[in-house]
Amino acid sequence: MSVIWHDLECGTYAADMPLWRELAEHHDDPVLDIGAGTGRIALDLARRGHRVTALDRDPVLIAELIRRAAGLPVSTVVADARAFELDERFPLIIVPMQTIQLLGGERGRREFLDRARRQLAPGGAVAIAITETLELYSSDDGLPVPVPDIRELDGIVYSSQPTAVREVADGFVLERLRETIGSHGERSTEQDLIRLDRLSAETLEREGAASGLALVERRVVRATADHVGSVVVVLGG
Repeated sequence: MSVIWHDLECGTYAADMPLWRELAEHHDDPVLDIGAGTGRIALDLARRGHRVTALDRDPVLIAELIRRAAGLPVSTVVADARAFELDERFPLIIVPMQTIQLLGGERGRREFLDRARRQLAPGGAVAIAITETLELYSSDDGLPVPVPDIRELDGIVYSSQPTAVREVADGFVLERLRETIGSHGERSTEQDLIRLDRLSAETLEREGAASGLALVERRVVRATADHVGSVVVVLGG
C-alpha cells in the first residue's frame, strides 16, 4: 500500500526533473539519490545512461524500485539518510523534494551533511531542495484546498486529499486524508501527517559550511499549479 500512496502523492511531480538532469550531465557518475522512493528521479537518470545509487529507508519502496529498474544501471541501498556508509564516492549527491526537511531538525541535517561530505568525490556537489515557506490553509476554515490526487488500480479507487498546511513550532505539518473505495463501494479512510522542518537557504548553507561544504550556487524550481516551488542549494566539498 505504501507504494501506491507514494506514487499517487509524489510520483507525478516533474517540475524539478530538468534541473537534476542538468546536474547529472555536468558531473560524472555515479549519482547518489537520497530519499529515492520508487525511483522517480533515479530511473529517469538511469534511462538517460547515468549510473545511479538510490537510497531510501523504506524497504518496500526500494523493492518496487528494484523491480522497475530491471536492466537499468541502478543500485539500491536501504538506509537512513542520517546514518549511511557506502563503499564509493559520488561526484553528485541529490536530495530532492524537501527530504532534508524530514530529518528531525538541525541535528538530523548535520548528521546527513557530515555523511554526504564523506561520500562526496573531490570536486563533487550536493544539491538539496528545500521549501522555505508554505501557504497555510485548512479545510476546517472553509478555505479552498487543492484537488485530490486520484488513481484507480485493480478496481480500487485511491484518493489523497490535501486538507491543511499548519504552522507549528520550528516547522509545518501537511495533512492529507487518504481514502480507498473498493469495487463494491466499501470505503476506508486514514489521515496522513507529514512534518517539515522550517529551513532557509541561509541556514542550510551555514550548516553545510560547518560540515565542510561550501556554497556553489542556488537554483530555483518554480511552483506549479499542484506543487510548491523550491530552492535548490548546491554545496561543494
